[in-house]
Amino acid sequence: MLGFDVPSHPNLLVGIDTRDDAGVYKLSEETALIQTMDFFTPMVDDPFVFGQIAATNAINDVYAMGGTPLLVMNVVCYPQCGDLNILKQILKGGLEKIKEAGALLVGGHTVDDNEPKYGLSVSGIIHPGKIVVNSGARPGDILFLTKPLGNGVIATSIKAEMVSQEAYDEAVKWMTMLNKKASEAMQEVGVNAATDVTGFGLVGHLYEMALGSDVRVEIYVDKIEFMKGVLEYAAMGLVPGGAYANRDYLKDKVDFADDIDSGIRDLLFSPETAGGLLISVEESKADVLAEAMKKRDCQCFMIGRVIADKFHPIKLKKTL
Repeated sequence: MLGFDVPSHPNLLVGIDTRDDAGVYKLSEETALIQTMDFFTPMVDDPFVFGQIAATNAINDVYAMGGTPLLVMNVVCYPQCGDLNILKQILKGGLEKIKEAGALLVGGHTVDDNEPKYGLSVSGIIHPGKIVVNSGARPGDILFLTKPLGNGVIATSIKAEMVSQEAYDEAVKWMTMLNKKASEAMQEVGVNAATDVTGFGLVGHLYEMALGSDVRVEIYVDKIEFMKGVLEYAAMGLVPGGAYANRDYLKDKVDFADDIDSGIRDLLFSPETAGGLLISVEESKADVLAEAMKKRDCQCFMIGRVIADKFHPIKLKKTL
């Protein structure tokens, strides 16, 4: 990592080398510690909703590993001369999601900053034998996604004051939804790999999974679900700058079919906030996973499959 000699340890079960969602350290034969942190600037005007979204985004890293959130600390950047009632609403929104996750808020740290930022440091627990990593996908696996895409485009549309109330409400619903139930479903069934879709976009996180697993995958873009209004906003050019940064980095790692239009391509590279779980599960368990998700009222749709060993640029195409 940038040429640094990063310490390791036999009990460090998941470190930074696989770009996974969180670090995992073995405490005993029965318990491992999950550690993660995330924070960012507001993407909505409502401070309470922003707090909910930021907390959800951070806590979901623990769920992506299959774990249970335990302890949480606030990470806050806020102007000293700012309205403290706004800050109170941000923290109140975050606390609501912390309580929903069943975790405990034990403190935090605040610094004076002209640009508000909020997020969480989260500690969770998991059995060492039940950790779900992003590098375990195997040939024959089916790929599922548990939330529709598009909240990055919605956030850009909000800034441009061009978003409809209906599209805004749906995006907020997904961005404030913890992946708790979806994580419980994948642990019940047993899956080979998982990650949550966030700032690197669907293609970026899929690339990390495919490269870490050393497998070849194909995605059926017509099976992917998008949030209300997203396709229209993307066609208008309301695409976050991060989508183009992701595209430039990943351009030689993907292979788009010629009939995939530019708006869809932008959306697949677009950053997501508190996105769904991208899950790789063996085909014999695919229907069982779908049923486990349905039982918990979780969205879950098949978007592709793992087709072979050895990493190869990700194939994105329409189904026949």
